[in-house]
Amino acid sequence: MKTTDSRLMLDVDGFILTGGASSRMGTDKARLRLGGKTFVERAEEALRAITTRVCLVSARMDGASSGLPVIKDIYLDRGALGGLHATLKHGASQWVAVVPCDLPFVTGSLLKRLASFASEQFHAIAPMQADGRPQPLCALYRRDECLPVVEQLIRDGELRPRVLLERVRTCRVSFDELTDLDGASLFFTNINTPEDYDYACRRESEGAVIASS
Repeated sequence: MKTTDSRLMLDVDGFILTGGASSRMGTDKARLRLGGKTFVERAEEALRAITTRVCLVSARMDGASSGLPVIKDIYLDRGALGGLHATLKHGASQWVAVVPCDLPFVTGSLLKRLASFASEQFHAIAPMQADGRPQPLCALYRRDECLPVVEQLIRDGELRPRVLLERVRTCRVSFDELTDLDGASLFFTNINTPEDYDYACRRESEGAVIASS
C-alpha cells in the first residue's frame, strides 16, 4: 500500500473547481458551510495536504472571501472540462490536483493516497467510486501530457471529463485501496440539492458526535 508523504515528493499545484450555476441547490454551493467551514475551505484544507499552492477556478467568485487566487475558464460554457482545462493551462508544476467544491467530504488523506501513485508511467491518477465509476474531478493530472488532449476534446465537442481518462495513461485507484482511510464511505458524496446538503449536515453531525464520544 502506498504511504509516501507526497507533499514532500510531488511537484503539484492544487485547484478547487467551483463549477456551474448551482441551479438545483438554489444558492452558491461554494459558500455552503459544513462543520463550521465553507465547502471551499474544506477543499482547500484537503489540498494543503499535498501542496502549498491552491487556487480557485471560478466564473463567479472573486476569491476575496477565501483569500485564494482565482483563475477563470479560458473556454467558456464548456462545463467541468473547461474548468479542468483552466487548471492545466494555469498550473506551473508537473502535476495538478483538482477537487470540486461539491465533494465536501474529500480529505487530505485521500489526496495523499492518490498522489502516492504518481510516476512517470501515468498521466492521470483517478479514484474509483464504490460503484466502480471513475471520479475524474477529484484526481491528479500531468500537465504536459493532459493539456493537449483536453484541448483536442474541447475542439471535438467532447466535454465529458471521464473521456480524458480513456485518452491518457490513467492509474485507476480502486475503492478497495481507499477503504482503510477515515471517512472513505463519504468521499464521493456529491452535493447538488438541498436534500443532499441536509444529508451531508446529518452525516457531519453524526461524525462529530462519534469523535467526541
